[in-house]
Amino acid sequence: MRKLLIPGTFLTLLLVAMSLSVGANDSKVASVTFTKDVAPLLYNNCAECHRPTGIAPMALITYKDVRPWAKSVKQRVAERSMPPWFADPNHGEFSNNPSLSQKGIDTIVAWVDAGSPKGDDKDLPTPPKFVEGWTIGQPDVVLSMKDEYSVPADGVIPYLYFTIPTNFTEDKWIQAFEIRPGDRRVVHHVIASLEDGKSPASNSQGQRGVGLGGITPNKTGVILPPGTARLVKAGSNIVLQMHYTTIGEAAKDRTTVGLVFAKQPPKRVIGGGNALNARFVIPPGDPNYEVKSSTTFNEDTYLTAMMPHMHVRGKDFVYTVVYPDGKSEIVLNVPRYDFNWQLTYELKKPMFLPKGSRLDCVAHFDNSTRNKFNPDPTKEVRWGPQTWEEMMIGWYTTVRYLNPADKPDAASR
Repeated sequence: MRKLLIPGTFLTLLLVAMSLSVGANDSKVASVTFTKDVAPLLYNNCAECHRPTGIAPMALITYKDVRPWAKSVKQRVAERSMPPWFADPNHGEFSNNPSLSQKGIDTIVAWVDAGSPKGDDKDLPTPPKFVEGWTIGQPDVVLSMKDEYSVPADGVIPYLYFTIPTNFTEDKWIQAFEIRPGDRRVVHHVIASLEDGKSPASNSQGQRGVGLGGITPNKTGVILPPGTARLVKAGSNIVLQMHYTTIGEAAKDRTTVGLVFAKQPPKRVIGGGNALNARFVIPPGDPNYEVKSSTTFNEDTYLTAMMPHMHVRGKDFVYTVVYPDGKSEIVLNVPRYDFNWQLTYELKKPMFLPKGSRLDCVAHFDNSTRNKFNPDPTKEVRWGPQTWEEMMIGWYTTVRYLNPADKPDAASR
């Protein structure tokens, strides 16, 4: 066997080159700093929740805020559990996707591995500015429940309804709204509806009036795109459907609603609805029980967003559009539903659905012992408002164009 001989000079040069390469890599890692590289990522992708008075448990704004959590931040971004996002990237493009790019993840990992250096203060970008307590900015009007509600320490509380008069003397266009619980610990969710003073009517979920918006665990306010608004008629009341949960100690809540008026006449009016199925019985121990629902559009429609809703046995959820010609496409696939992060998935572009299109929803539930959140896998489960019961709702949002000339080109469909 022949020996490979490397001349001494060449070997020396090779070792020097390898040394320089390693040194360059070490320098690259060491050059990653909080002020220059990490802060911009946190400001763009995390600060909306991770800020003082935000819904997250800690702020991630200043170096002092972030440094104690550096290893935890690395772990959560590396496993892609933060920022929370559950849509399958193979179906649909969404404007509110907060996910970090692989480059962003690698930057945070390299920063933590290098010892989480602060860097030069001159490299720090301007931190985002927030109105204390609000994610929509300073509301034009703030409306609150008339009185506090006393939540007992224990027991089951049925859904309660509280009416808040707007006292609007003229129609108003709303461009942003936010529901702010007085005590988030006991407020599981809120659904706000508008009543125009006529006899209230309830839908199949007990919701009264026309939907305005709502909050679920870890959900913030809603800012509609420029030119899009929701109409609140003069004399309307806001009705809050409140789902309170007990926490082992007495508490008080007085939930507030903030509204931001549109600064310009809108071009698009927000609307929407749901495809739900309340007639199901999930057998005990079933790890993959399927429930379907659908709705058909009786006019040309522009779909803009979707929000699947289940409880703690929820496993996955898929939205599929079936066109009048029989063609179909998946518009949202959530393969790993998480009850603690009930996200709204906002399409980058409104999706044209011609009259007669159908929106099909398919969900699966895990009622087995493998589901660590399952309250009791030995029981069959039916529709119900409480967390240990189940729901299957495919919420969706649409827009209506006030001027037909503003509609996106639908000729290709």
